[in-house]
Amino acid sequence: MPFINVKVNVKVSDEKEEEIKTLLGKAISCIPGKSESWLMVNIEDQQRLYFRGDKNTPNAFIEVKIYGSSSRNNYNTLTEKITDIVSTGLGISPDRIYIKYEETPNWGWNGSNF
Repeated sequence: MPFINVKVNVKVSDEKEEEIKTLLGKAISCIPGKSESWLMVNIEDQQRLYFRGDKNTPNAFIEVKIYGSSSRNNYNTLTEKITDIVSTGLGISPDRIYIKYEETPNWGWNGSNF
């Protein structure tokens, strides 16, 4: 039950969006027990993201939310993969990408909670 929300201040073509979604689907497996089959992805382009007071240089803010928890090592590995996906795919410098992780013990689906 992971959710990845990608906010960027650049335009993302339909083709790039599909590519990024697919790559994120593979990357989420860095977290044991997580897979693309339960992953929900949202990609929001052309956002008004200011970083260091600047909104004209490409920036990204990415949230990864998971049911349960994982280790710091797994998050480090996933951070490397997500950074590479966004940097390579959208031309955003790694030093302008923030990634936030959030764990929850409660996750609702199909009318009930896990």
